[in-house]
Amino acid sequence: MYKSLLLSMCTLCASILQAQSPASPPAPSQPPAQNKPSVHWEELTAADFRDGIARAQGTCLLPFGILEKHGPHLPLGNDLLNVRYAALNAAQQEYAIVFPEYYFGQIFEARQQPGTVAYSARLQLEMLQETTDEMARNGCKKIIIVNGHGGNNSLLPYFAQTQLSTPHDFVVYVLGIMRGGPGEPKHKSNPATDMHAGESETSMSMIARPDLVHLDRASQESGVDQARLKLPEGLYTGIWWYARFPNHYAGEGAAASRELGEFEAKTWINGIVQAIRAVKADQESLRLQNEFYERSKRPLAP
Repeated sequence: MYKSLLLSMCTLCASILQAQSPASPPAPSQPPAQNKPSVHWEELTAADFRDGIARAQGTCLLPFGILEKHGPHLPLGNDLLNVRYAALNAAQQEYAIVFPEYYFGQIFEARQQPGTVAYSARLQLEMLQETTDEMARNGCKKIIIVNGHGGNNSLLPYFAQTQLSTPHDFVVYVLGIMRGGPGEPKHKSNPATDMHAGESETSMSMIARPDLVHLDRASQESGVDQARLKLPEGLYTGIWWYARFPNHYAGEGAAASRELGEFEAKTWINGIVQAIRAVKADQESLRLQNEFYERSKRPLAP
């Protein structure tokens, strides 16, 4: 009995002493990580957006895609998915703010295919003008439209040219698709017809969005050139693409490889990085543009 009582008293004393002893000091708090602001326009708070514009020196990217069939094995939004992958990775290396998803381009040649969204020519130009105007109003005075869709190859340079019709306090730059280059892995398919959902584009998609690539379906349709028009070189007609590739598929997607995709992704990302740096350093385009606007008011002045 006495032994049990003694043990109980010792336990109680120990508890009291522990309660009276000073608490252990808390672990020193770590300073918050000094991260760069997000490169995604839509992820920034208003205050972070202001800081981001300053950090980017007013340089913003507008990755430009489309909604169209990409053979039997790639997603409808493949062009935008790929170009945004390249643009976002480039902006992480050389900071720029990247505009949200933009699908409003030229794709009349695929209207016969399910899932295609083809806006009128008027709306395409109006949307692009109002979008760049709004980007500029928010501080993007140097806008790089990064093209991811071959059907925009004529639209975008034309849009850039239209900026000379009315004074703007910003400059529009257009950067084309730039996936290939020296040192590229050897292709398994014919490079002459590797244009749409073929080996190259499918390889890039295997890097950007491998979860959306259905390589087992790539041979379900033909991407062979049908050569149904016999016109002399230099003579153009809008039906040329349908005449050659009625399945809206040009090349052999089944020949794709991650090796080729990694090369193309790295090449494209590096090209965009170099473009961002060149645009940030460019002090002449806006000056010459303003000079042009002034001289255009008085074309007969000496």
